[in-house]
Amino acid sequence: MDAIGIPTNGARREAVLALVAHDEKKDDLLRLVRRYRSSLARLHLIATAHTGAILAEELGLPVECMRSGPEGGDIQIGARIVAGEVDAVVFLRDPLTAHPHEPDIQALLKVCDVHGVPVATNLASAEILLRSLSQAIWWGREAAAVHE
Repeated sequence: MDAIGIPTNGARREAVLALVAHDEKKDDLLRLVRRYRSSLARLHLIATAHTGAILAEELGLPVECMRSGPEGGDIQIGARIVAGEVDAVVFLRDPLTAHPHEPDIQALLKVCDVHGVPVATNLASAEILLRSLSQAIWWGREAAAVHE
């Protein structure tokens, strides 16, 4: 398997990161992505509707927005994972609040597991994932410079 965002088959495509956060976790996600803004600017970002709107407005980054989670956004992201179009997922969940679309949330996490897509569901794991993505992006730039 290739490093995230660094295809070894010569193909060029942007790495895709999906960002999702329950309402109670949106501020946490916003603070996190601010710290990694320069790395995230090099990725294709997709997000559920409300999360994506907040990120685009607050950070000035382009974000492809799916539907909201309760309206099928989690399923849309899951379909993109199944199609091999998503490299990683940050889904800051609120485990202490009931969510009517819990089956959709579980389905999204399941397709991440089935398809080997790294997924972070809390701030600690999201920090590790974004740090790894940042390093992969840096190494990719270094490798590209050596081959030019």
